[in-house]
Amino acid sequence: MPMGIVLLATPEGWRHSVFTVEGGMLCGRLADVPVNTAPAEARAAVTAMVVGLAQDFHEADVDVTWDPPREPGSWTAQVTVAATPPNV
Repeated sequence: MPMGIVLLATPEGWRHSVFTVEGGMLCGRLADVPVNTAPAEARAAVTAMVVGLAQDFHEADVDVTWDPPREPGSWTAQVTVAATPPNV
């Protein structure tokens, strides 16, 4: 289950790291987001990716809350479970 996100603007493109509750990390580049994309759009893209992963792999809805930026080109977010479906 994802618990946090780091998003970085690099000269090569937007990079992300998704941290999991289990201690894992998923890192990569937002391939469909051009390097000159505004930060708000890049945050929306990685938010959609994490929300989709939580739904696909954990059948859970999550909320992503972005922290105020601490330095240029770097953003962090917290991921919390919004709802899980009842056991069927």
